[in-house]
Amino acid sequence: MDLGGLRESLRRQPFEPFTIRLADGRSLPVSHPEFVAVGQRRVIVVHADDSFSVVEPLLIVSLEYQDGKRGRKRTGG
Repeated sequence: MDLGGLRESLRRQPFEPFTIRLADGRSLPVSHPEFVAVGQRRVIVVHADDSFSVVEPLLIVSLEYQDGKRGRKRTGG
């Protein structure tokens, strides 16, 4: 996925919670922008229980907003 799209979603004002959908079918909810760190080669998502997931950007296929709007599917890095 183009990390610019993820960064844009994290900076959106007002912030809208969304879910990161992965190629393997997993989903990672993002309830606040401070729970996500976006690097050059990794994305880290902190979960409500303080556990975290480290994700390769190539595995992110879409962003889904909680109001039902779905982001475009994107592949690539």
